[in-house]
Amino acid sequence: MNVSSSDRMIPAAMPEMATQPPARIAGVSTRNSRLSVLIADDHPVYRQGLERAVRERPELELIAACEDGRDALEQISAAEPDVAVIDVRMPGLDGLKILAAIQRDRIRTKVVLLTGHEDSGAAYRALAAGAAGYVSKTSDNAELFDSIVAAARGETVIAPQFSAGIASEIRLREAQDRPALTAREVEVLRLTAESGTAKRVAEELHLPEATVKTHLQNLYEKLGVSDRADAVATAMRWGLLE
Repeated sequence: MNVSSSDRMIPAAMPEMATQPPARIAGVSTRNSRLSVLIADDHPVYRQGLERAVRERPELELIAACEDGRDALEQISAAEPDVAVIDVRMPGLDGLKILAAIQRDRIRTKVVLLTGHEDSGAAYRALAAGAAGYVSKTSDNAELFDSIVAAARGETVIAPQFSAGIASEIRLREAQDRPALTAREVEVLRLTAESGTAKRVAEELHLPEATVKTHLQNLYEKLGVSDRADAVATAMRWGLLE
C-alpha cells in the first residue's frame, strides 16, 4: 500500500468508515499488564509509522518490527507476543501462512491481519483460519489500537467495510453446502412434517406407500439423518422447507 507522507503514522480512515468502530464478537478479558505487540509489514514507511504509533501508546510494548514473513514467524515463535499485527501480503511467508504456522504450533499469539484490499473472500478465509482480526490499512490509529486490545481480550475484530462481504460469503458457502433435494423429495418431506406418517403422505400424493418410504430413505441419506424428526429439523435449518 502506498503511503503519501512519512509523517502519517497510519493512513486516514475512509470517509464513510471514519466514525464506525470495528465490529466485535465478545470474548474474555486480558490481563492488566502492557500488551506485547509485534508488527510485520514490508512497506518501510507504513511499518515505521506503525512503530512510532505503537511506541506512543503506554499500554502497548513493541517487541519487534519485521519486514519479512519468515523473520516475523521466528520472532513470534521465540517471544510469543500477545498480538501480532501482520500484513496479509508479505515476502517470505504471507500473513495467512504465518497464521497457519501459529495455529499449528499452538502459539498463544493473537493475529490481526492488515490489508490494503477489500476482498471479502480473503477476509472470510482469514477469520475461518483463526485470525483474531481483519483490519483495513485505511483504518486510523484509534481503530487499529482498539483492534489490538480487543484481539488480546479474545475478541474477533472485523473492519466495518468487510462485515457485509463476510456475511454474503457465509450465505454463499452455506448455499453451496446444502444437499440437493428433488421437488418430489421436498414435497414428501413437507407433507411428512405435517402428517407424520408415510401412509398419509402416500394417500395425499396418490402414491404407493413403498414409493414414499423410498423417497424418505433417499432424504435421510442426503441429509445425513436416520429418522423423520431429524430430517425435518435439518431441512428447516437449511431453509429447504421455506
